[in-house]
Amino acid sequence: MQQKLRSKGYAAKDNSGKLSSWEFERRPVGDDDILIDIKYASICHSDIHQMKGHWGPQQYPQIPGHEIVGIVAAVGKNVTKFKVGDRAGVGCMVDSCMECDSCTHGEEHFCERGETLFTYGYPDKRSPTGITQGGYATNIVVRDHFAVHIPEHISFQEAAPLLCAGITTYSPLMNANFKVGDKVGVAGIGGLGHLAVKLAVSKGAEVYAFTTSPDKVADIRSWGVQEVIVVDEAFENMQPYNKQLDYMISTIPYQFNVAPYVACVKPYGHFTYVGMPDGFELTFSNIALASSRVNFNASLIGGIPETQEVIHYCADNGIRPEIQIIKAKQINEAWEKVVNKEARYRYVIDAATF
Repeated sequence: MQQKLRSKGYAAKDNSGKLSSWEFERRPVGDDDILIDIKYASICHSDIHQMKGHWGPQQYPQIPGHEIVGIVAAVGKNVTKFKVGDRAGVGCMVDSCMECDSCTHGEEHFCERGETLFTYGYPDKRSPTGITQGGYATNIVVRDHFAVHIPEHISFQEAAPLLCAGITTYSPLMNANFKVGDKVGVAGIGGLGHLAVKLAVSKGAEVYAFTTSPDKVADIRSWGVQEVIVVDEAFENMQPYNKQLDYMISTIPYQFNVAPYVACVKPYGHFTYVGMPDGFELTFSNIALASSRVNFNASLIGGIPETQEVIHYCADNGIRPEIQIIKAKQINEAWEKVVNKEARYRYVIDAATF
């Protein structure tokens, strides 16, 4: 247990956005840690943003991936939450101070000491590489609190995207407190957006999906939406929905014209943005936002208790992401398809191919 652990995965070596095979070491399993043999890891647009340096300079080599599922292979002496052989998942963070008010109340991603340790690319003195390394790999060592249980009645492949895409949309949708029959808009129907649609429909909302991809319309309709709006360059197709929606969530991961989307929300309704564009910055007209009387906010993933909640909710209610299983050698091609809006809708990597 005191030995560093060998791991193999696909890493970014620079900001080119091209990944290649890399062998590295994980820290030993500590008293409060578990070792997970990774079975599947799915691809999030965040992986691409961070590896390309869109969110700031990065240290390389770096293994991305924060939608991770597998089997517990070892546990530290203080661990009671898991035992060897359990099905486990890891999402966007792997540690925090665990003492502040946020950390002790299920919001570890808002650690008040600034000690939230995200799953890849963050300084970590315990790591042999000096930074956290993510899930595009054969294994991972993580503090037990930051892993969740994966129920038997959902496959590993389908559970993986819930560790980021699931919780990132579930948390704001639950905080919105919309009622059955309320009109809920979802903007951007990709890896996150398609789960937002399925979750909102399952909660009884009348869902309006906004997409720039006409070839997704049939898929989206099959998920039970009220309407699909194919957004045109002049935004003319959105005008009939002016001030019609009670709530909207946007998952669009790049700079976009916010105004036409906000305009679809009723005065004093709420608009939540969960996308993370280049530099984490979004430009919009403040006078247009003020005139809309819409409450604009943003949301960041969710805490560990709520992550466990969404896993169980989806497993129990038959909510499954649309996935495509790929091998490690297909990662670079898959990344290009994500950027070009060709993913349908979450790529899941078979870790046996690393």
